[in-house]
Amino acid sequence: MVNMIAKVIPLPISTPKKRISVVVVSYYTGAALFECLQAVLADSDVFELILVDNGNPNTIRKRLWNFALKRNRIRILQGHGNVGFGCACNYGAKIAKGDNILFLNPDAIIEKGAAMKMVDQGGQMQSPWIVGGFLQTINGTEQRGTRRRALTPWSAFVSFTPLHRLPWFTSIHMAANEAEVAHQYVPTVSGACMMMDRKSFNALGGFDERYFLHVEDIDLCRRVGMSGGQVCSLSTARVMHYGSTSEVRIQKVEFEKFKGFVRYFWDYSQKWWAKILLILSTPFMFLAIMGRAWWLALRAVWRG
Repeated sequence: MVNMIAKVIPLPISTPKKRISVVVVSYYTGAALFECLQAVLADSDVFELILVDNGNPNTIRKRLWNFALKRNRIRILQGHGNVGFGCACNYGAKIAKGDNILFLNPDAIIEKGAAMKMVDQGGQMQSPWIVGGFLQTINGTEQRGTRRRALTPWSAFVSFTPLHRLPWFTSIHMAANEAEVAHQYVPTVSGACMMMDRKSFNALGGFDERYFLHVEDIDLCRRVGMSGGQVCSLSTARVMHYGSTSEVRIQKVEFEKFKGFVRYFWDYSQKWWAKILLILSTPFMFLAIMGRAWWLALRAVWRG
């Protein structure tokens, strides 16, 4: 049995009325990690920050401990290896003491006050609920994937091929052609910044750990909807998301995404003919996703 809690640092005695625990999972994140942690701890509404270290260089780990020893609201979980994003989120949620849990990517910089806005919005929603933060690029534009339509094999294929650029095809991503509103109920929000109350999270059993990386957020949002709950994108909860800062080859990341899509479609295909169609379409999905991955990798090399 892995001892996940390498060191427990005492938490402050005084706590907010609505306690918020922030869970950040890191795997060779890079320099953005510390900017993320500082932004979280700058918000007095945050009760605690739990960093789940799935893997980082020794120099970064030493720096993390020095960072944590100087602050009283952060705990670090280490020693379990790279167990995947969803599983690591569950590890963090298991020891979290907050009434609400914010899952935040390690390269996401959240604005002060955004976390409590998400909690307040959730309090007005049908349980179980999820509130997603409004992800922005470094240029201030809405990031692709912040709000999403329902995922189907066809919408996935359109989204990962040039078809999504044509006016008569619809991508799962809403940023390009849906007006920004204060709050919007949607099928899916990004797991890069996702708030749930503990009751909702526990009732759903947390993230499905069969998804190693990607699609676990889509699955959780779907289970919220199937349970009679609501998913909301909150545009006033601003988060600057660098994206793709992990020192992992994009081909590896996209392959995990492909596997996640196949599992998701298989699990939610109730009819026998739907499963047959999935089997037949899987090679095309692989080509679409991995083709895009290689194109992005080559473009990055070309741009230097």
